[in-house]
Amino acid sequence: MAASGDRARIPSIRDVARLAGVSHQTVSRVLNEHPSIRPATKKRVQDAIEVLDYRPNLAARALVTSTTRTLGILSATIGEFGPTASIASIEDAARAEGYSVSTLNLPETTPEAIGDAIRQLAREQVSGIIALAPQVRVFNVLRGMAAGVPIVSLLDASGSDGFTLSTDQVAGARAVTEHLISLGHTDILHLAGPQDWIEAESRMRGYLDALREADLQTFPPIRGDWTADFGYFAATELARRADFTAVFAANDLMAIGLIHGFRDVGIDVPRHVSVVGFDDIPVAAHVWPPLTTVHQDFPLLGQRAVEMLLAQIRGESTPTYGPVAPQLRLRSSSASR
Repeated sequence: MAASGDRARIPSIRDVARLAGVSHQTVSRVLNEHPSIRPATKKRVQDAIEVLDYRPNLAARALVTSTTRTLGILSATIGEFGPTASIASIEDAARAEGYSVSTLNLPETTPEAIGDAIRQLAREQVSGIIALAPQVRVFNVLRGMAAGVPIVSLLDASGSDGFTLSTDQVAGARAVTEHLISLGHTDILHLAGPQDWIEAESRMRGYLDALREADLQTFPPIRGDWTADFGYFAATELARRADFTAVFAANDLMAIGLIHGFRDVGIDVPRHVSVVGFDDIPVAAHVWPPLTTVHQDFPLLGQRAVEMLLAQIRGESTPTYGPVAPQLRLRSSSASR
Protein backbone atom coordinates (compact mmCIF):
# COMPACT_ATOMS: atom_id res chain seq x y z
CA MET A 1 0.00 0.00 0.00
CA ALA A 2 1.35 3.45 -0.94
CA ALA A 3 1.97 5.87 1.87
CA SER A 4 -0.59 8.65 2.21
CA GLY A 5 2.20 11.19 1.78
CA ASP A 6 3.00 9.79 -1.69
CA ARG A 7 -0.62 10.05 -2.74
CA ALA A 8 -0.89 13.61 -1.50
CA ARG A 9 2.46 14.92 -2.77
CA ILE A 10 2.01 18.24 -4.55
CA PRO A 11 3.96 18.69 -7.82
CA SER A 12 6.96 20.95 -7.45
CA ILE A 13 8.67 23.33 -9.83
CA ARG A 14 11.39 20.68 -10.34
CA ASP A 15 8.73 18.16 -11.44
CA VAL A 16 7.59 20.66 -14.06
CA ALA A 17 11.19 21.22 -15.15
CA ARG A 18 11.85 17.47 -15.58
CA LEU A 19 8.68 16.95 -17.63
CA ALA A 20 9.39 19.97 -19.84
CA GLY A 21 13.09 19.10 -20.22
CA VAL A 22 14.32 22.45 -18.90
CA SER A 23 15.92 23.81 -15.74
CA HIS A 24 13.83 24.89 -12.79
CA GLN A 25 15.20 28.42 -13.35
CA THR A 26 13.59 28.38 -16.81
CA VAL A 27 10.26 27.35 -15.29
CA SER A 28 10.58 30.23 -12.84
CA ARG A 29 11.22 32.65 -15.71
CA VAL A 30 8.12 31.40 -17.52
CA LEU A 31 6.02 31.83 -14.37
CA ASN A 32 7.34 35.37 -13.97
CA GLU A 33 6.72 36.13 -17.68
CA HIS A 34 10.38 36.89 -18.41
CA PRO A 35 10.64 38.29 -21.97
CA SER A 36 13.78 36.28 -22.85
CA ILE A 37 11.99 32.90 -22.95
CA ARG A 38 11.50 31.47 -26.46
CA PRO A 39 7.87 30.73 -27.41
CA ALA A 40 8.55 27.00 -27.96
CA THR A 41 10.15 26.68 -24.52
CA LYS A 42 7.36 28.63 -22.92
CA LYS A 43 4.82 26.31 -24.55
CA ARG A 44 6.59 23.17 -23.23
CA VAL A 45 6.64 24.57 -19.72
CA GLN A 46 2.99 25.63 -19.87
CA ASP A 47 2.00 22.19 -21.14
CA ALA A 48 3.90 20.53 -18.28
CA ILE A 49 2.22 22.83 -15.76
CA GLU A 50 -1.18 21.85 -17.14
CA VAL A 51 -0.42 18.12 -17.17
CA LEU A 52 0.84 18.15 -13.57
CA ASP A 53 -1.77 20.68 -12.39
CA TYR A 54 1.14 22.58 -10.85
CA ARG A 55 0.20 25.56 -8.71
CA PRO A 56 2.97 28.01 -7.84
CA ASN A 57 3.60 28.83 -4.21
CA LEU A 58 2.51 32.46 -4.22
CA ALA A 59 3.80 33.12 -0.72
CA ALA A 60 7.28 31.94 -1.68
CA ARG A 61 7.21 33.97 -4.87
CA ALA A 62 6.21 37.07 -2.91
CA LEU A 63 9.31 36.69 -0.73
CA VAL A 64 11.49 36.73 -3.85
CA THR A 65 9.72 39.33 -5.96
CA SER A 66 8.14 41.51 -3.21
CA THR A 67 4.83 41.13 -5.02
CA THR A 68 2.10 38.57 -5.66
CA ARG A 69 0.00 37.85 -8.72
CA THR A 70 -2.79 39.80 -7.07
CA LEU A 71 -4.56 42.93 -8.24
CA GLY A 72 -6.08 45.26 -5.66
CA ILE A 73 -9.47 46.90 -6.14
CA LEU A 74 -10.30 50.04 -4.20
CA SER A 75 -14.00 50.89 -4.23
CA ALA A 76 -16.31 53.19 -2.32
CA THR A 77 -19.43 51.96 -4.08
CA ILE A 78 -19.61 48.19 -3.60
CA GLY A 79 -23.22 47.03 -3.63
CA GLU A 80 -24.31 49.36 -6.41
CA PHE A 81 -24.99 47.74 -9.77
CA GLY A 82 -22.38 49.55 -11.87
CA PRO A 83 -19.34 49.01 -9.63
CA THR A 84 -20.44 45.46 -8.80
CA ALA A 85 -20.69 44.60 -12.51
CA SER A 86 -17.28 46.15 -13.16
CA ILE A 87 -15.68 44.28 -10.25
CA ALA A 88 -17.08 40.96 -11.50
CA SER A 89 -15.60 41.71 -14.93
CA ILE A 90 -12.24 42.65 -13.37
CA GLU A 91 -12.17 39.36 -11.47
CA ASP A 92 -12.93 37.37 -14.63
CA ALA A 93 -10.29 39.17 -16.70
CA ALA A 94 -7.67 38.92 -13.92
CA ARG A 95 -8.33 35.20 -13.44
CA ALA A 96 -7.88 34.60 -17.16
CA GLU A 97 -4.40 36.15 -16.87
CA GLY A 98 -3.47 34.11 -13.80
CA TYR A 99 -4.10 36.84 -11.23
CA SER A 100 -6.30 36.86 -8.16
CA VAL A 101 -8.10 39.94 -6.84
CA SER A 102 -8.23 41.57 -3.41
CA THR A 103 -11.12 44.04 -3.03
CA LEU A 104 -11.26 46.74 -0.35
CA ASN A 105 -14.39 48.76 0.26
CA LEU A 106 -13.91 52.29 1.54
CA PRO A 107 -16.39 53.06 4.33
CA GLU A 108 -15.67 56.73 3.71
CA THR A 109 -13.60 58.71 1.22
CA THR A 110 -11.53 60.83 3.58
CA PRO A 111 -7.82 61.16 2.79
CA GLU A 112 -7.07 59.10 5.90
CA ALA A 113 -9.38 56.23 4.83
CA ILE A 114 -7.97 56.19 1.30
CA GLY A 115 -4.40 56.25 2.62
CA ASP A 116 -5.13 53.39 5.02
CA ALA A 117 -6.63 51.32 2.19
CA ILE A 118 -3.65 51.91 -0.11
CA ARG A 119 -1.27 50.93 2.67
CA GLN A 120 -3.26 47.76 3.37
CA LEU A 121 -3.10 46.75 -0.29
CA ALA A 122 0.64 47.49 -0.24
CA ARG A 123 1.04 45.16 2.75
CA GLU A 124 -0.74 42.48 0.72
CA GLN A 125 1.95 43.08 -1.93
CA VAL A 126 -0.49 43.57 -4.78
CA SER A 127 1.00 44.03 -8.23
CA GLY A 128 -1.28 46.93 -9.12
CA ILE A 129 -4.47 48.71 -8.07
CA ILE A 130 -7.74 49.50 -9.86
CA ALA A 131 -9.58 52.37 -8.19
CA LEU A 132 -13.32 52.77 -8.66
CA ALA A 133 -13.16 56.45 -7.84
CA PRO A 134 -16.56 58.14 -7.75
CA GLN A 135 -15.46 61.42 -6.26
CA VAL A 136 -13.01 64.12 -7.26
CA ARG A 137 -11.31 64.06 -3.86
CA VAL A 138 -10.43 60.36 -4.31
CA PHE A 139 -8.45 61.29 -7.43
CA ASN A 140 -6.74 64.12 -5.58
CA VAL A 141 -5.60 61.81 -2.79
CA LEU A 142 -4.46 59.05 -5.18
CA ARG A 143 -2.43 61.52 -7.22
CA GLY A 144 -0.72 62.76 -4.08
CA MET A 145 0.22 59.31 -2.79
CA ALA A 146 3.24 57.19 -3.64
CA ALA A 147 1.52 53.81 -3.86
CA GLY A 148 4.60 52.11 -5.29
CA VAL A 149 2.54 50.12 -7.81
CA PRO A 150 0.64 51.06 -10.99
CA ILE A 151 -2.88 52.44 -10.51
CA VAL A 152 -5.71 52.56 -13.05
CA SER A 153 -8.89 54.50 -12.28
CA LEU A 154 -12.28 53.42 -13.56
CA LEU A 155 -13.77 56.89 -13.77
CA ASP A 156 -12.40 60.06 -15.31
CA ALA A 157 -12.04 63.51 -13.85
CA SER A 158 -10.73 66.83 -15.01
CA GLY A 159 -6.97 66.87 -14.61
CA SER A 160 -6.60 63.10 -14.10
CA ASP A 161 -3.68 61.28 -15.70
CA GLY A 162 -3.90 59.04 -18.76
CA PHE A 163 -4.51 55.83 -16.82
CA THR A 164 -8.26 56.30 -16.48
CA LEU A 165 -11.33 54.73 -18.04
CA SER A 166 -14.86 56.01 -18.21
CA THR A 167 -18.18 56.07 -19.98
CA ASP A 168 -18.88 59.37 -21.74
CA GLN A 169 -21.24 60.61 -19.04
CA VAL A 170 -21.74 64.01 -20.65
CA ALA A 171 -22.76 62.49 -23.99
CA GLY A 172 -25.19 60.12 -22.28
CA ALA A 173 -26.88 62.89 -20.32
CA ARG A 174 -27.05 65.06 -23.40
CA ALA A 175 -28.64 62.24 -25.42
CA VAL A 176 -31.37 61.49 -22.91
CA THR A 177 -32.15 65.20 -22.46
CA GLU A 178 -32.27 65.69 -26.23
CA HIS A 179 -34.69 62.75 -26.36
CA LEU A 180 -37.06 64.59 -24.02
CA ILE A 181 -36.70 67.77 -26.10
CA SER A 182 -37.51 65.81 -29.28
CA LEU A 183 -40.75 64.69 -27.62
CA GLY A 184 -41.78 68.33 -27.22
CA HIS A 185 -40.77 68.90 -23.60
CA THR A 186 -39.50 72.40 -22.89
CA ASP A 187 -39.64 72.45 -19.09
CA ILE A 188 -37.28 69.71 -17.93
CA LEU A 189 -36.04 69.36 -14.35
CA HIS A 190 -32.87 67.57 -13.31
CA LEU A 191 -32.64 65.43 -10.18
CA ALA A 192 -28.86 65.45 -9.77
CA GLY A 193 -26.47 63.29 -7.79
CA PRO A 194 -24.46 64.47 -4.77
CA GLN A 195 -21.95 67.26 -5.05
CA ASP A 196 -18.31 66.30 -5.70
CA TRP A 197 -19.33 63.06 -7.47
CA ILE A 198 -17.73 62.86 -10.91
CA GLU A 199 -20.75 61.18 -12.52
CA ALA A 200 -23.18 63.70 -11.02
CA GLU A 201 -21.24 66.69 -12.32
CA SER A 202 -20.78 65.18 -15.79
CA ARG A 203 -24.44 64.23 -16.16
CA MET A 204 -25.54 67.67 -15.04
CA ARG A 205 -23.25 69.21 -17.63
CA GLY A 206 -24.74 67.11 -20.42
CA TYR A 207 -28.25 68.09 -19.33
CA LEU A 208 -27.38 71.79 -19.26
CA ASP A 209 -25.57 71.63 -22.60
CA ALA A 210 -28.64 70.11 -24.29
CA LEU A 211 -30.98 72.74 -22.86
CA ARG A 212 -28.71 75.63 -23.83
CA GLU A 213 -28.27 74.33 -27.38
CA ALA A 214 -32.06 74.08 -27.70
CA ASP A 215 -32.37 77.61 -26.23
CA LEU A 216 -34.57 76.34 -23.40
CA GLN A 217 -34.71 77.67 -19.86
CA THR A 218 -32.66 75.91 -17.22
CA PHE A 219 -33.78 75.15 -13.69
CA PRO A 220 -31.60 74.87 -10.59
CA PRO A 221 -30.78 71.18 -10.16
CA ILE A 222 -32.27 69.27 -7.25
CA ARG A 223 -29.39 67.58 -5.40
CA GLY A 224 -30.17 63.98 -4.50
CA ASP A 225 -28.27 61.11 -2.90
CA TRP A 226 -28.63 58.37 -5.58
CA THR A 227 -31.32 56.49 -3.61
CA ALA A 228 -34.87 55.51 -4.59
CA ASP A 229 -36.01 56.90 -1.23
CA PHE A 230 -34.81 60.36 -2.21
CA GLY A 231 -36.51 60.03 -5.60
CA TYR A 232 -39.78 59.20 -3.85
CA PHE A 233 -39.39 62.18 -1.51
CA ALA A 234 -38.58 64.48 -4.44
CA ALA A 235 -41.75 63.38 -6.25
CA THR A 236 -43.95 64.28 -3.28
CA GLU A 237 -42.32 67.72 -3.13
CA LEU A 238 -42.45 68.30 -6.88
CA ALA A 239 -46.17 67.48 -6.91
CA ARG A 240 -46.73 70.98 -5.52
CA ARG A 241 -45.19 72.54 -8.62
CA ALA A 242 -46.71 72.93 -12.07
CA ASP A 243 -43.74 74.33 -13.99
CA PHE A 244 -42.32 71.12 -15.54
CA THR A 245 -43.34 68.25 -17.80
CA ALA A 246 -40.30 65.97 -17.57
CA VAL A 247 -37.56 64.97 -15.11
CA PHE A 248 -34.12 63.61 -15.90
CA ALA A 249 -32.90 61.73 -12.83
CA ALA A 250 -29.13 61.25 -12.64
CA ASN A 251 -29.48 57.52 -11.93
CA ASP A 252 -32.09 54.81 -12.28
CA LEU A 253 -32.75 54.33 -8.57
CA MET A 254 -33.82 57.96 -8.11
CA ALA A 255 -35.89 57.73 -11.31
CA ILE A 256 -37.69 54.62 -10.02
CA GLY A 257 -38.36 56.38 -6.71
CA LEU A 258 -39.75 59.35 -8.64
CA ILE A 259 -42.15 57.14 -10.60
CA HIS A 260 -43.36 55.49 -7.39
CA GLY A 261 -43.81 58.84 -5.64
CA PHE A 262 -45.62 60.43 -8.58
CA ARG A 263 -48.00 57.48 -8.75
CA ASP A 264 -48.80 57.75 -5.04
CA VAL A 265 -49.74 61.44 -5.37
CA GLY A 266 -51.85 60.87 -8.48
CA ILE A 267 -49.39 61.99 -11.18
CA ASP A 268 -49.29 59.55 -14.09
CA VAL A 269 -45.99 58.69 -15.76
CA PRO A 270 -45.69 59.37 -18.68
CA ARG A 271 -49.16 60.86 -19.33
CA HIS A 272 -48.60 63.81 -16.98
CA VAL A 273 -44.81 63.75 -16.52
CA SER A 274 -42.04 61.91 -18.37
CA VAL A 275 -39.23 60.43 -16.28
CA VAL A 276 -35.84 59.22 -17.53
CA GLY A 277 -32.81 57.82 -15.71
CA PHE A 278 -29.18 56.79 -16.21
CA ASP A 279 -27.25 53.46 -15.84
CA ASP A 280 -29.76 50.89 -17.17
CA ILE A 281 -29.75 48.71 -14.05
CA PRO A 282 -31.34 45.28 -14.66
CA VAL A 283 -34.65 46.20 -12.99
CA ALA A 284 -35.08 49.35 -15.14
CA ALA A 285 -36.78 47.35 -17.91
CA HIS A 286 -39.21 45.74 -15.46
CA VAL A 287 -40.64 48.61 -13.39
CA TRP A 288 -43.91 50.17 -14.46
CA PRO A 289 -43.71 51.96 -16.73
CA PRO A 290 -40.40 50.53 -18.02
CA LEU A 291 -37.74 53.19 -17.62
CA THR A 292 -36.13 55.13 -20.45
CA THR A 293 -32.48 55.38 -19.49
CA VAL A 294 -28.83 55.44 -20.60
CA HIS A 295 -27.00 52.12 -20.81
CA GLN A 296 -23.39 51.84 -19.62
CA ASP A 297 -21.14 48.90 -20.49
CA PHE A 298 -19.70 48.28 -17.03
CA PRO A 299 -18.18 44.86 -17.89
CA LEU A 300 -16.21 46.39 -20.77
CA LEU A 301 -14.78 49.03 -18.45
CA GLY A 302 -13.63 46.33 -16.03
CA GLN A 303 -11.99 44.30 -18.79
CA ARG A 304 -10.15 47.31 -20.18
CA ALA A 305 -8.97 48.31 -16.70
CA VAL A 306 -7.24 44.95 -16.29
CA GLU A 307 -5.64 45.22 -19.74
CA MET A 308 -4.24 48.67 -18.92
CA LEU A 309 -3.00 47.66 -15.48
CA LEU A 310 -1.28 44.46 -16.64
CA ALA A 311 0.44 46.38 -19.44
CA GLN A 312 1.95 48.72 -16.83
CA ILE A 313 2.91 45.83 -14.55
CA ARG A 314 4.69 44.06 -17.43
CA GLY A 315 6.39 47.21 -18.68
CA GLU A 316 4.54 47.04 -21.99
CA SER A 317 3.02 49.84 -24.01
CA THR A 318 -0.23 50.77 -22.27
CA PRO A 319 -3.31 50.63 -24.51
CA THR A 320 -5.26 53.86 -24.76
CA TYR A 321 -9.02 53.90 -24.91
CA GLY A 322 -11.41 56.75 -25.46
CA PRO A 323 -14.53 57.05 -23.32
CA VAL A 324 -17.01 54.20 -23.82
CA ALA A 325 -20.01 55.40 -25.83
CA PRO A 326 -23.28 55.16 -23.86
CA GLN A 327 -26.48 53.90 -25.49
CA LEU A 328 -29.97 55.29 -25.12
CA ARG A 329 -32.62 52.74 -24.06
CA LEU A 330 -36.05 54.04 -25.07
CA ARG A 331 -38.92 52.64 -23.01
CA SER A 332 -42.38 53.69 -21.84
CA SER A 333 -41.58 56.20 -19.07
CA SER A 334 -41.10 58.99 -21.63
CA ALA A 335 -43.78 60.20 -24.04
CA SER A 336 -44.67 63.13 -26.28
CA ARG A 337 -45.85 66.29 -24.60
